[in-house]
Amino acid sequence: MTPVLDIRGVSKYYPGVIANEDIDLTLHKGEILALLGENGAGKSTLMNIVYGLQQPDTGNIYINGKVVSLASPRDAIAHGIGMVHQHFQLVPDISVTENIMLGAESIRHGLLDRKKAAQRIKELSQRYGLDVDPAAIIEDLSVGERQRVEIVKTLYRDAEILILDEPSAVLTPQEVDGLFSIMQRLRELGKSMIFITHKLKEVMHIADRITVLRNGRVAGNAQPVTTSEKSLATLMVGREVDLTFEPAANVSGNLILNAQNVSALDDTGHLAVDSVSLQVCAGEIVGIAGVQGNGQSELVEVLTGLRRSHSGTVEIDGTDLTHQSPREFTERGESCHIPEDRHLHAMVADYSVADNLVLNTYRNAPFSHNGVVNRPAIRAQADSLVQAFDVRTPDINTPSGSLSGGNQQKMVVAREFSRPSKLLIAAQPTRGIDVGSIEFIHRRIVAKRDEGVAVLLISAELDEVLSLSDRILVMYKGRIVAEVVREEATREQLGLYMAGAK
Repeated sequence: MTPVLDIRGVSKYYPGVIANEDIDLTLHKGEILALLGENGAGKSTLMNIVYGLQQPDTGNIYINGKVVSLASPRDAIAHGIGMVHQHFQLVPDISVTENIMLGAESIRHGLLDRKKAAQRIKELSQRYGLDVDPAAIIEDLSVGERQRVEIVKTLYRDAEILILDEPSAVLTPQEVDGLFSIMQRLRELGKSMIFITHKLKEVMHIADRITVLRNGRVAGNAQPVTTSEKSLATLMVGREVDLTFEPAANVSGNLILNAQNVSALDDTGHLAVDSVSLQVCAGEIVGIAGVQGNGQSELVEVLTGLRRSHSGTVEIDGTDLTHQSPREFTERGESCHIPEDRHLHAMVADYSVADNLVLNTYRNAPFSHNGVVNRPAIRAQADSLVQAFDVRTPDINTPSGSLSGGNQQKMVVAREFSRPSKLLIAAQPTRGIDVGSIEFIHRRIVAKRDEGVAVLLISAELDEVLSLSDRILVMYKGRIVAEVVREEATREQLGLYMAGAK
């Protein structure tokens, strides 16, 4: 049978970088193909080529046996290719119908024919089990509902091939189940999908075939019925990977983080954190689970001095740091912080790796003396941390923005872990990075716990919370709605709490 999509010998080069090299990949009608690979393996580049966002240096792309030129996303759409991006491409303050029509407007007598578009959206929604209300305003929808709108948007443009980029990254377990039901329905009705994900459990559950990229090349192909998560991880990284960790043997340390009745407003002045109280002791990891956007980000900012609380108190090891600056939290509170957005709060992309590794200690000895920077000390620190934390960089003088996401994150972790600390606040510490880097960072976090550091872990990845935490809290609409010890926690139970169902 002729593949609906056939990629042959595609290569893409940048100065000093092989993004893709001689890649062959096929997708058949009514098939879900999982595309796996570490950060920098070439997945995004390859899919951008298929969607017309980039052009290959060599090779050809065939749709239904015919070679095609995809010079732009418009060309890709014209050939029946649709893409659902990880970060949704929706305008929040207009309706579902208006969002879906954008760029493919129905016109009647010179005016937008919203009625006709809404009727087609209803028909597509019913046919594929998508449950989308054409009249709803995007900002009033849940994350899962917005994702369904994105899928309808591709179907509205007659897509036969759907590229789904990390589609479960911000969903609850129940929403993931709903997404998989939709994907199965799409497959049954003849649609073909390329499913990009870091989550091996999902690949094993939903994919028909699996292609793994490593270093810009196809490392191998597999089928879920004849492979395992461990084998796939090894194929991705080139070595064995272990993401299992034992809980703390005995948590009897001093109370380190004590937040009482903390409330905080978001950037629009609305209540984001609502009377949250939590405690973390030395030698334990307390995980906060929750769908992104339920107040976790604002809570972390209060606990690190990046946002003033509306009410409540924050103490670290008995020192009241309420309303203090980030520097006070770092120095007086002896805390370290892995921010959820490394580019916004954790690094300066134009600065070298060496300078990024002393961003919060450059004023102190041995890195400066009487206001004069000690470059040899900074270089020595960088050489030591780059080696200890396996930060893969051409040179310590390389701008940090040129590193892969995983290496940027390891650089941030290296800096934060290089100082003596009593408290570690790790917010989305492995977001968007590959399984090899995830394993490395997880081991470092567990090692901190075993050294007696109190660890607060905030993650939208439920597997991460379940794997690392000794106690688990769940946030929903700005409140802590549940507390569960690790031994009693289940994905289903936590998923219900995350969705506000319990």
